[in-house]
Amino acid sequence: MKVWVLGSGSAGNAVLIECGGSRILVDCGFGTRTLAGRLKAIDVAPASIEACIVTHEHADHIGGAAAGARKWGWQLYASRGTMNAWPALVEASCIQLGVGTAFALERMQIDTCAIPHDAAMPIGVRVTSSSTGASAVVCTDLGHVNDGIRTLCADADLLILESNHDEGMLRTGSYPPSVRARIGSRVGHLSNRACAQLARDMVHKNLSHVVLAHLSENCNDHGTAHRATANALSLTRYRGAVSVAMQHTVVGPFTPKAGRTQHETQYAFAL
Repeated sequence: MKVWVLGSGSAGNAVLIECGGSRILVDCGFGTRTLAGRLKAIDVAPASIEACIVTHEHADHIGGAAAGARKWGWQLYASRGTMNAWPALVEASCIQLGVGTAFALERMQIDTCAIPHDAAMPIGVRVTSSSTGASAVVCTDLGHVNDGIRTLCADADLLILESNHDEGMLRTGSYPPSVRARIGSRVGHLSNRACAQLARDMVHKNLSHVVLAHLSENCNDHGTAHRATANALSLTRYRGAVSVAMQHTVVGPFTPKAGRTQHETQYAFAL
């Protein structure tokens, strides 16, 4: 398994996951020209991507999905609520996902979980390699952490988690009160503190990388976000890495620990 974050933030989000030569995207919030450029930087042809799973209908996650599917032949997947909110998905022959259900692609299994965000039917995504059992979770745009999210993240090898804002910077920042209230609400975005707590609680022997994603340009900075999660993890047995996803640059590949084997995984997704 290899994972790249092609970009993350309010200007666009996309995660590329590769298992045994098969590739999928989780979200495509970039136009086709921008996405092609990001993929070219890591020597990946857009047409080599099998599918794109869309987490919700906000433009920074979905804006380029239908156009990419038409241009490069991807199969799109999204929840019923997301499809209803973004008709271009239906026109692109998107397959409807039952939230909380699993399905299999050629070399990977996909599990989903409902997440608390102000969208029609948003999801978090877990991708598991069929050959090795290694798994990666993409869970951004959530207002708080609930039991379903903890189940989704449990025993994952790679975690891509939202670390959107510093609570102090949000309180004193330039956003109007209504925007601050929305971001900090239970269906808004996850703070550095909440992200750090989730990462800390998910530590296990095979967790190799925590990637902090969807950072606010106005109420956060890379050093502050990294410090919050790294400090929380320093109090645990975690010996993996902490990275920060960038808005305009590809980061990765992130990989499971060397020697990761299928028999080590006992993950059974149930909500």
